[in-house]
Amino acid sequence: MHPARTEAPAPAQTGALGTVKAYVGLTKPRIIELLLVTTFPAMFLAAGGFPPLGLAIVTFVGGTLSAASANVFNSVLDADIDEQMRRTRRRPMVREQVSQRSAYTFGVVLGVISTLMLGFGANWLAAALSVMAILYYVFIYTVWLKRRTAQNIVWGGVAGCFPPLIGWTAVTGSVAWPPIILFLIVFFWTPPHTWALGLRYREDYASVDVPMLPVVKDAPHVAWQILVYSVLTVVTSLALWPVAGTTLMYPIVAGIAGAWLVWESVALLNRARAGMRDAALKPMRLFHWSNSYLAIVFIAAAVDPLLPWG
Repeated sequence: MHPARTEAPAPAQTGALGTVKAYVGLTKPRIIELLLVTTFPAMFLAAGGFPPLGLAIVTFVGGTLSAASANVFNSVLDADIDEQMRRTRRRPMVREQVSQRSAYTFGVVLGVISTLMLGFGANWLAAALSVMAILYYVFIYTVWLKRRTAQNIVWGGVAGCFPPLIGWTAVTGSVAWPPIILFLIVFFWTPPHTWALGLRYREDYASVDVPMLPVVKDAPHVAWQILVYSVLTVVTSLALWPVAGTTLMYPIVAGIAGAWLVWESVALLNRARAGMRDAALKPMRLFHWSNSYLAIVFIAAAVDPLLPWG
């Protein structure tokens, strides 16, 4: 068991540097990193190689600001539960480093700038998809699903699937099957990734009445669902091979990485069925590997068009 900490959060850093860090903290940079990992491979696939540098920069900056905008709104709306959870109690809104009004203004400004950058720098379809992602994350996931259903992360996770579509449409101006496959990879990957984290912080979510699957179901059930979605993730990743016409390099890399993801999922299920809980269950092994898995698969998709025998 992991008892809740009782000590007060460390004093917030003051001054200009502290303010900058607080605003950056609102954007959740670690989440943005994952989103960008799924954006650029789609651009490489769409371009059949290196995308134009100017377009890549615009998409990088615009996509970063778009994700940052959504995360800022999430930070404000979830401040009440963040305050009570060990994992989140040091976030800027909890420590009152930024006022609610300033945070909302910051989120709107980021969203407007990202939309204009993608619209004028890439195309308006990419900009529209970016706006849809922000609205979906804020209103569908954060406001509606997160506190109401154990399927919150399944359908709420759709917001995190938009980056491949944005990257592809930034290059082509249209949607096709390859970015839809990339979209589905992220869709099926999100539940195992998030539920593994949920197993580790189950008590945190339970304490704030967020019905994550690990809160409402026992560990064996959650681990079984993780395995099912992991298999779906791997199968979907391999579908990119015929759909996008990649070389054999991609399915080999995706297959090896996927086999390890499934192996870790099976190992988690076995530990859960053996009655292991909390630290002994080792859910963070799967969580950390799932991050690596997604990066490996998408990097392989980006590198494939660059191969001389492609």
